[in-house]
Amino acid sequence: MGHDPVRFGIIGCAGIARKLCRAIALAPNATLHALASRSIEKARSFAAANGLSGAVKLYGSYGDVLDDPLVDAVYLPLPTSLRAAWAVSAARKGKHVLLEKPTAVDAAELDRILEACEASGVQFMDGTMWLHHPRTEKMMEIVSDPGRFGELNSINSMSMFTPSGEFFENNIRVKPDLDSLGALGDLGWYCISAFLWAACYKLPSAVSALPDVTRNSAGVILSCSAVLYWGSAHETAATFHCSFLAHVSMDFAIIGSNGSLHLKDFTIPIEEGSASFEFTPGAKFADLHIGWNVKPERVLVPTELPQEALMVREFASLVQGIRNSGCSPERKWPEISRKTQLVLDAVKKSIDGGCILVHL
Repeated sequence: MGHDPVRFGIIGCAGIARKLCRAIALAPNATLHALASRSIEKARSFAAANGLSGAVKLYGSYGDVLDDPLVDAVYLPLPTSLRAAWAVSAARKGKHVLLEKPTAVDAAELDRILEACEASGVQFMDGTMWLHHPRTEKMMEIVSDPGRFGELNSINSMSMFTPSGEFFENNIRVKPDLDSLGALGDLGWYCISAFLWAACYKLPSAVSALPDVTRNSAGVILSCSAVLYWGSAHETAATFHCSFLAHVSMDFAIIGSNGSLHLKDFTIPIEEGSASFEFTPGAKFADLHIGWNVKPERVLVPTELPQEALMVREFASLVQGIRNSGCSPERKWPEISRKTQLVLDAVKKSIDGGCILVHL
């Protein structure tokens, strides 16, 4: 597969593009062919700062990447408000689309993107990297085992960090015209994606935001919480908190009737070469309630590549199948993105409505 690599074009020089440049370089079946910014000077500056090969074509217009016949696929780390227009244009030009998350301002915009990709027969995937780490597959082996884990009862997650003061002044994630979803879109997306993953992508029956929403002066969400419910009687619940205003936390806990699973770094592993989680099976209190009868089992999962490179490798493999063998695009990835966007939309509706219960 590495003999005929997928040629990527990156549209936009956002900070996350630095990470994807490295991921493309590490993936054995991908190569960076082109990079575009709004000016050729910025493209050249980015290329120099990140040590890109002189073979990478640099463009001072996003459209030039789409017009390059050698580009197979594009990675789009543009502000959320710009993603739909450029993703649709890319798909119509026959380029496969790897789109940063959140995928769109709302599900209606995402549907436009997915319809364009389907019409052109190109692959779509969003940039949720943690789904591609081998730890995720290992966790699912346990969660899907009725004997070890049992029935899913509850899920909890937090995704938070404290940026510098400059972030709150200039970062696109706090600008209503660029990324109006704020922390909900940037961080809440991870929590929602984790909940859907744990629930085998069954949509919740209802969601409700909690009344701890913090916004900046422009109305962009800086911190929020919500609860997702499954079942007519809300038998299973998932609670998350996402924030630009707290210490770095990436906690994820899944509680079943026979066991529980916990990890503290689900979106970005603490170490690049391996990641771990704790599984506690059949825990009960010891006599006199002075301890537990079992200790958590630490499961360590090594990885040959960083999760972002595994994402690129998976995406490129799908593109190669379409390009070289006439395969159809894999529908799993757009379906996951759409369900995540639908739930995110429902949480936003609940927040805007004063924490009303929103049914899906």
